[in-house]
Amino acid sequence: MSDIKSRVKLNNEIEMPLFGLGVYLSEEGEQCIEAVDYALNEGYRLIDTASFYANEKSVGKAVRQSSILREEVFVTTKLWNSDHGYDEALFAFEKSLKKLDIDYIDLYLVHYPVPGIRPKTWKAMERIYDEGMCKSIGVSNYMSNHLQELLSVCNVPPVVNQIELSPFSYRARKATINTCLENNIVVQNYSPLTRGRKFDDPVVQELSIKYGKTPAQILLRWGLDRGFSVIPKSSNPGRISENASIFDFRLDTEEKKALEKSDEGFLVCWDPGETE
Repeated sequence: MSDIKSRVKLNNEIEMPLFGLGVYLSEEGEQCIEAVDYALNEGYRLIDTASFYANEKSVGKAVRQSSILREEVFVTTKLWNSDHGYDEALFAFEKSLKKLDIDYIDLYLVHYPVPGIRPKTWKAMERIYDEGMCKSIGVSNYMSNHLQELLSVCNVPPVVNQIELSPFSYRARKATINTCLENNIVVQNYSPLTRGRKFDDPVVQELSIKYGKTPAQILLRWGLDRGFSVIPKSSNPGRISENASIFDFRLDTEEKKALEKSDEGFLVCWDPGETE
């Protein structure tokens, strides 16, 4: 059975941990530093931040001061919407790298498919990758149409597509998931816990009782058992530990399908589906 340090090989042969910590809403300073430090000590090896989160300095400090070797920690950050464009993206990357103050970034993502300027932005991403400034490049919030557009013009395909996903939006995201699978792009699942709004779902509750696990743990296990990378966010030590305690059980095929029967296209974050 896999464990918290299990990795997946990306389409550029780099290995990425399947499970990680998201730090959205973790405040810059001690709160974020302590959350990342605690997570690393608990076995987490992937830390997901973004320029928009305004805590890159804290993530970098926690990684630098950790006893965990840098090459064992996979750091992701993202290009924000206002930084699209060729020169703008190059400058934004340098700014993020300086804030993180680490030798390299493992994965740099386009945070959102801003209309009209995407090809120029991706050319900058490819330069960042080709020149070795980061190990891998990818996207976030790209739906099937955005991915197909990108794949038709890129020289370097994205290794990851980070999207909101849960059993309650699985079928609604099936076209995007299939496009990723067909092109060897890892689906990474953010907001996997639905911000707690589906914890009372009858199937979630039933499985929680059956396995002696919390609703959060059931939803995280669903993501891993569907083959996704999962990055729950938290700055609470208890929840960071709880979220990681999911490697001693699996959901079977019927249990996964039962969870997905309640699929209503439910999302708690932005929906890029209508973006041109």
